[in-house]
Amino acid sequence: MNKFCEYVKNYTEGKKICILGFGREGKSTYKILEKYCSPKSVAIADLNPVDREANGLPEDVELICGKEYQECLDRFDMVFKSPGIVLEKKLSELKCQITCETQVFFEVYREQIIGITGTKGKSTVTSLIYHVLKESGVDCRIAGNIGIPVFDIAEGMGDETVVVCELSCHQLEYMTVSPKYAVFLNLYEEHLDHYGTMENYYNAKKNIYLHQQPFDVLWCNEDIKTDDMPSIVITVSDTDENADVFVSNGKIMDADGDSYVIPVDRIKLLGTHNHYNIAIAYGLTSIMIGEEAFTKALCTFDPLAHRLEYVDTVRGIRWYDDSISTACATAISALKSVPNVGTILIGGMDRGIDYQPLVDFLAHFDVKVICMETSGRRVYDMIQSSGSFSNKDRVHYADHLEDAVKLAAEITSEGESCVMSPAAASYGIFKNFEERGDAFKKLVAELK
Repeated sequence: MNKFCEYVKNYTEGKKICILGFGREGKSTYKILEKYCSPKSVAIADLNPVDREANGLPEDVELICGKEYQECLDRFDMVFKSPGIVLEKKLSELKCQITCETQVFFEVYREQIIGITGTKGKSTVTSLIYHVLKESGVDCRIAGNIGIPVFDIAEGMGDETVVVCELSCHQLEYMTVSPKYAVFLNLYEEHLDHYGTMENYYNAKKNIYLHQQPFDVLWCNEDIKTDDMPSIVITVSDTDENADVFVSNGKIMDADGDSYVIPVDRIKLLGTHNHYNIAIAYGLTSIMIGEEAFTKALCTFDPLAHRLEYVDTVRGIRWYDDSISTACATAISALKSVPNVGTILIGGMDRGIDYQPLVDFLAHFDVKVICMETSGRRVYDMIQSSGSFSNKDRVHYADHLEDAVKLAAEITSEGESCVMSPAAASYGIFKNFEERGDAFKKLVAELK
């Protein structure tokens, strides 16, 4: 039994435990509790039905399911909340202790963790750092919002194991411990349907660094730096030369005058915005490995699916899947990055973000625009009423993704590219951005 297993055993000993949400992380929590711990009781609360037999749950595990599933929380000493669950009451209104896998895991392994957050790019940076370290012989694990619950890797942890952990705002929201090495990539309008204001969203993200110690390190975007950062701060930018690390034209430069030239002709990461991500990864991993090892690993890194992913060339058109895009900035980056882009598909669930920056950019960027779904309708209407949009004939509306792909095949010229970069969430239309991306690929294949 390693130190994590001993810690979680003592942490839950004799407690009445509720697992709030029985998805991937809830099941991971139950597995550890069942294997190593001796709580007084265990219950599972979920909005959706939980199949006792299919999940191998004994009769002494209480199941609380249905729309009133959160009304029971104060019956318990400790509640393990899954990231996807939104508490119906404020913490101050609850008598129980609200915790989560990430909190417990970080309490044990904080010193060994590289934590990455940001509105955009965190999965790419997390995967890149992990790939570079692993290929360079470092004992490391990857976990978190990337799709691997931290409890799933806990049993195999050693004292020297490095954990590269992607952290969403929902995982960070109630955290009281921060990783020794933290990365805060950027901050854009997102999740306002949950948080209401940018301030609330930012306050959740801030826990990536808020509880760091003086000699911990935070890599953050120059635009994010504030006086409330308690650790050593290294700022990174691709627009501000005054940052500690500045990346421009494929070259990474630090304040000491040292530089690293990104081998842009040998890597698969598309777009100059990824040079910023590479700069973060280069700076952070340089404390563990050398430049030659970094370059070798960088050149073998395969970008993640649905992130400016080249799909196929069909009807003479190069198709790109950027389904991960849920903000104006990522759609703009896609347009700047895709070679010879002729058409962009925009729209999805409308979560109330400000689309004016995207509309302003599109007004002066010569590309055909296909708007779709509810947020696309809003963008379309904004363009039609805009006085700065001189050629509105290049802007179209299609109800759904299927209609948008068919229209793109008609209006995109041979030799041009079409990118789906929605600048909107997929929820209510698709289960997640992965399902949306897969649907896009299928529709492109059907054009053959």
